[in-house]
Amino acid sequence: MPKRGKKYQEAAKLIDADALYEASEAIELVKKAATAKFDETVEVAIRLGVDPRKQDQNVRGVVVLPNGTGKTKRVLVFAKGEKAKEAEQAGADYVGDQDLINKIQQGWFEFDVCVATPDMMSEVGKLGRLLGGKGLMPNPKAGTVTFDVANAVKEIKAGKIEYRLDKAGQIHAPIGKVSFEAEKLQENFKALIEAIVRAKPAAAKGVYLKNIAISSTMGPAVRVNAQAYR
Repeated sequence: MPKRGKKYQEAAKLIDADALYEASEAIELVKKAATAKFDETVEVAIRLGVDPRKQDQNVRGVVVLPNGTGKTKRVLVFAKGEKAKEAEQAGADYVGDQDLINKIQQGWFEFDVCVATPDMMSEVGKLGRLLGGKGLMPNPKAGTVTFDVANAVKEIKAGKIEYRLDKAGQIHAPIGKVSFEAEKLQENFKALIEAIVRAKPAAAKGVYLKNIAISSTMGPAVRVNAQAYR
């Protein structure tokens, strides 16, 4: 285990590592324990009772956080003609087709999310290794392959996030910044948990929400009573 700094150790004293807190209490503790000089991201880690090796137990989806994430995402849209105009009017940061594909092939990645119309995917698919390795490949399940590009851009700008199960059977997702009011973080937390509960695979057996913890970027984790959400 790496040795923790003094600030971390002092912050950890505020938290009972063996206790299970209600979400509202956990969020208040996370805010108090955040000591970094920058506005830390508040993150949720959830361990699910599913087998990540089995396709029918995969958990993946999207949710629009009611109060956003505190970060403005740069959205790139692959589209042509009228759909390109719709994306521009909706506030997309970059819109194009082959020109953007060429830039990315040359190593340009000044964006956070990719959206593409279905008719562009045959060309965008050529970027599979480049975009896929960075988690940027448009995907229908994430709502980023669609003809409704205007709505996709607006949702992303408003705070839409994607969550997915990792190889360890966990989901990690941001729910805002330490500077957010506690009530807004609670609303975002609730929206995320409800979305994950709705996404429960039919093949999942036993306890679905095993463990939940909330932490800031540099702060200690606070365990949440998952029983209330089962």
